[in-house]
Amino acid sequence: MCVVCGCAGDGSQVTMEGHGHAHPPSPYSPAARRVRTPLASTLRRVEPAPAEASHVAVDPASGDLHFGAGAAKVSVPGMSQARAIRLETDILGENDRVAAQNRAQFAAHGVTALNFVSSPGSGKTTLLCATIEALKTRAPGLPVAVIEGDQQTSFDADRIRATGAPALQINTGKGCHLDAPMVAEAFARLHRHDHEHGDGRSLLFIENVGNLVCPAMWDLGEAAKVAILSVTEGEDKPLKYPDMFAASTLMLVNKIDLLPWLNFDVERCIAFARRVNPAIEVIRVSATTGEGMGDWLAWIESRLKADAVAGLRAGIDDIVRSTAS
Repeated sequence: MCVVCGCAGDGSQVTMEGHGHAHPPSPYSPAARRVRTPLASTLRRVEPAPAEASHVAVDPASGDLHFGAGAAKVSVPGMSQARAIRLETDILGENDRVAAQNRAQFAAHGVTALNFVSSPGSGKTTLLCATIEALKTRAPGLPVAVIEGDQQTSFDADRIRATGAPALQINTGKGCHLDAPMVAEAFARLHRHDHEHGDGRSLLFIENVGNLVCPAMWDLGEAAKVAILSVTEGEDKPLKYPDMFAASTLMLVNKIDLLPWLNFDVERCIAFARRVNPAIEVIRVSATTGEGMGDWLAWIESRLKADAVAGLRAGIDDIVRSTAS
């Protein structure tokens, strides 16, 4: 399988949104593995070209390897840094086009979309369920819906539906993140006309696949990424996975009710997060005890108000432009 586009890697043409590409057969493709050759004839020493070796940095003291030192910031076997950049530009460019459409759709429907990102087991779904229940009391007229992302099962969507909120599950198969086209299709199915609410606002939570790497680079059209970091994970996560925390507007330090039993330095964790993203906001919260939930709900309300003002300004701008023309 091609590690970039997901095709079979046997040299066949592949089309992604109307853009085809072909590449030589991969020695690891199913087609290649069916051709049996003597082991000795397949073994050879491959020396990297000097220009391509530059994408690997070696610590002179420890010998540690950093494979993200090249222009593409990633190492793909058999692929040059230049080609990796071109492929990433093409794929993310198409995703960003759909994300812009999603953003316009959300604005047209008065939807504030928040993209929940975290590692597996951080408590995203439990926190979402607690948030939905709390909003029933704090903002009873606010429509709330959820798009759930996992590789398999509908367990999390079923938990959300049990709260009474509409939820739609996206299973990505072997995929490690949600992308904008997935969210576009889910939103079209989830946000039917019977859920529309005139000039009011609504809230859409997008719970991404548990992964602190890939979801960082994929724009879904959301108003903000919200990173959930549980105190059971370790305060060094923002430095280990800097792209995710650099891309997030808010970090929720979750499960703080467990702090008395853990060796977790909250202030150190926050300092690490602000080292990679000085503007990141931080709220400490426990979905179990309710601690910090008031601050979290207040933050959501501020986003809803900000989006409402932005939507009003955009509407006025449209009227001005149409009048001028």
